[in-house]
Amino acid sequence: MKVSIIGAGGLVGSCTAFALQTGRVVRHMALLDVNAKAAEGQALDLLHGSCITADQIIEAGGYEHVADSHVVCITAGLRRKPDESRLDLINRNVDLFLSILGEIATVGLRDDCVVLVVSNPVDVLTYLAAQRLGLPVSQVLGLGTQLDTIRFRSLIAQHTGAAPTQVSALILGEHGDSMVPIWSSASVAGLPLEKWPGWSPRVAQELFARTKGSGAEVIAKKGGAGFAVGLAIAEVIETIALDRRRTLPVSTVQQGCYGIRDVALSVPTTVGSGGALATHEIELWPKELSGLRKSAQVLRQTVDTVLGRLASAR
Repeated sequence: MKVSIIGAGGLVGSCTAFALQTGRVVRHMALLDVNAKAAEGQALDLLHGSCITADQIIEAGGYEHVADSHVVCITAGLRRKPDESRLDLINRNVDLFLSILGEIATVGLRDDCVVLVVSNPVDVLTYLAAQRLGLPVSQVLGLGTQLDTIRFRSLIAQHTGAAPTQVSALILGEHGDSMVPIWSSASVAGLPLEKWPGWSPRVAQELFARTKGSGAEVIAKKGGAGFAVGLAIAEVIETIALDRRRTLPVSTVQQGCYGIRDVALSVPTTVGSGGALATHEIELWPKELSGLRKSAQVLRQTVDTVLGRLASAR
């Protein structure tokens, strides 16, 4: 399998490449970046370790690599400026993202290519990619709340003292302020989390608040998230590569799941070689279902605002 990573010169893209290298599943990686030297440097650094990881092809280059890639992962994005509003940042990232989609359209994609959007606002950009790339919507995924979910599980494990791999929990909805914690199905080693010794509503509230603010916390302490997001992306790409058919909280354009349509957000989604193979309506508490639908409304309003701006700019 060949994977092209757009934005590979940056922290998220390079951590994704490293995670894929150590995962030893992807055969061929192409690293693309507007800063060509940065992409070349990352590729060279990875190449130097290739003899003790896996027999992979790792190279830097341009959009010509996209044309024969099985997965195209878009990680390029801009950071918020001082005093810049969230909507202003969204507009700048949308403009950058549309220019990337234009480059992709110029070289074309394989009919079976899966596009994985990581750039933020991921749900809005996933919706735009699904609209503009001409692929079936099932082949356009956003990382969505995959990262929020693994942060959530890890923080629960840290608090409870449980093995992180034995914690099961989900975040659904928007990768953003309206994300929804799914406590109804959370468990540790098969035991409902609410029955775990020392668990309480206060603990639940604190852990979700920390999960929600994890991105900002990491940025404040080290300048940006890289390792965990790289692993989260690698799990999605390797699930596609191996046709694992795992159910992951990735973002796709919804077509009726939980009564939600025409907006991209995260619901339980079976992922395999064709991208999003199915979505599932697991049983939710009423307040969780209400929160998920509210998240869809929030995202729809943002999408409408962005589409309105783009229409007026024509």
